[in-house]
Amino acid sequence: MTSKPIIARISMLRQHIGRRKSLNLHTLALHGHHLPSFVRHSPVAMRYLELLGPLAWDRFPERDLSLGGHMRPVPYAAFAAACLIKVDQQLRTMGALRRYLLEHPALIWLAGFPLVTSRRYPWGFDAEASLPTQRHFTRLLRAMPNQFLQYLLDSSVQLIQSELSELGLRLGECISLDTKHIIAWVKENNPKAYVSDRYNKEKQPPGDPDCRLGCKRRHNRRALSAEPPPTPTTEPLPAHTISVGEYYWGYASGVVATKADGWGEFVLAELTQPFDQPDVSYFFPLMSEVQRRLGRKPQFGALDAAFDAFYVHEYFCEGEGFAAVPWADRADHRKQFDQEGRPLCAAGLGMPLKSTFMKQSHCLFPHRCGRYACPLRYPQTTGQSCPINHKNWPKGGCITTLPLSPGTRARHELDRSSPAYKEVYRQRTATERVNSQAVELGIERPKLRNGRAIANLNTLTYVLINLRGLQRVRQRKAKRATETVDT
Repeated sequence: MTSKPIIARISMLRQHIGRRKSLNLHTLALHGHHLPSFVRHSPVAMRYLELLGPLAWDRFPERDLSLGGHMRPVPYAAFAAACLIKVDQQLRTMGALRRYLLEHPALIWLAGFPLVTSRRYPWGFDAEASLPTQRHFTRLLRAMPNQFLQYLLDSSVQLIQSELSELGLRLGECISLDTKHIIAWVKENNPKAYVSDRYNKEKQPPGDPDCRLGCKRRHNRRALSAEPPPTPTTEPLPAHTISVGEYYWGYASGVVATKADGWGEFVLAELTQPFDQPDVSYFFPLMSEVQRRLGRKPQFGALDAAFDAFYVHEYFCEGEGFAAVPWADRADHRKQFDQEGRPLCAAGLGMPLKSTFMKQSHCLFPHRCGRYACPLRYPQTTGQSCPINHKNWPKGGCITTLPLSPGTRARHELDRSSPAYKEVYRQRTATERVNSQAVELGIERPKLRNGRAIANLNTLTYVLINLRGLQRVRQRKAKRATETVDT
């Protein structure tokens, strides 16, 4: 006969399991009395409740869990929480995550996985039967829509904004944007493996159908041979130099970060694309997310030379600021302008606008350009000769083509030696520090072979970086408050 204490204990455990279905991590973090004793006495579970609980799990855009039929669908919220634990513990595979959860059953209850009740265990459920298989974990990472995880990033940014606003700080006045390469898990990236046409972009690696070939960096070096090689007939390179680059099959993660002086660096937006996409293609999608999360445009931006484009400068000019971007063009292509906004020729004369056209090719997006002509030849010939006898004078005078955008003039006239420029450009360390944290968490070499899975894991990585930053801010504020009371 079963004793009354055992029956009471089983009844209590069933109550905890039934109650967990109607709760979420955020509610549990606010109301600790909902936690069963085996969760309260688990240091690991309580640590992750403190780390993950601040996110707005109560408004997580969950899928319809009633469509599972005879199978018990896994809530995306529970899976996202488990993946955040995976990233924090630096567990390389889903199998390792599953083993870790089995070793800490309190985390299974806390995350919100559907539980299979069992009297064989003191916590009242069968951990092995309650977790999906390793293969299903991997399938969920591919299937989960990335916008669900972007919601968690939204929530983390809102939490950080709220904490810093209490300190009189405004988040995101100056942002930094950069990309981080991600090396695909394919044999083509293994220098010890023999692969014919390793760097042929038309030969897709069978191990990952979504990765693409890209160049991390490229530079020219002088040839080491005593005798210079013959001049190439197909590539426009001088004979005494060779092109050296670091090529990978993979992806790139674009990140917008901001720095709060004395409090840390935080992620405002992120986007993962195949490695063959140019850096500037990240700008508008990322800045759109930043503007949505902050409710305004950032005033200043710090970016590297890959983002030296007129539309980048125009974006920050509209916010009454500027973009600290190094000049990426030839020095002789840099223009000066007169008071009417006309570009000056080499002789210092304002060049009138001759015609306009839409540029459709060899650009990120179509835009209108203006063609400016020599003022001594257009709109009518003045009869004067070029004051500096420019080499183009016999050919009809100088012609200059520039985009018709306020950002064009801002790009050319930006004083890159001014203290203001240098102060803003130093903010680039925000993305460098964020990327350094992401590398420590394993973002550079994921053990995955699917673009959607890698993008989802990247988003979770940046959510975790924000949660760690939020935790540091709250700890410092609590310490400051304690010191104030003591004094």
